[in-house]
Amino acid sequence: MSGAVKEAVSLMEALPESDQNFALEFIKKLVLAWDPDYTKVTPAERKALEEAQRDMMENGTVDHDAINWD
Repeated sequence: MSGAVKEAVSLMEALPESDQNFALEFIKKLVLAWDPDYTKVTPAERKALEEAQRDMMENGTVDHDAINWD
């Protein structure tokens, strides 16, 4: 979690609950304005995707029939 996110959480915790809800709705509007269809990849998501891709390339995948689905 970045310093800015930690500070935002700390500030929100200082607010009364009704204002916390207002702040949350405002943040939701900011996110929708930034990415209205939720298709952008955040830095954390990009890192996770790159790590998964690297792991798959290095270790391969598991065959569907090799999994005990019971």
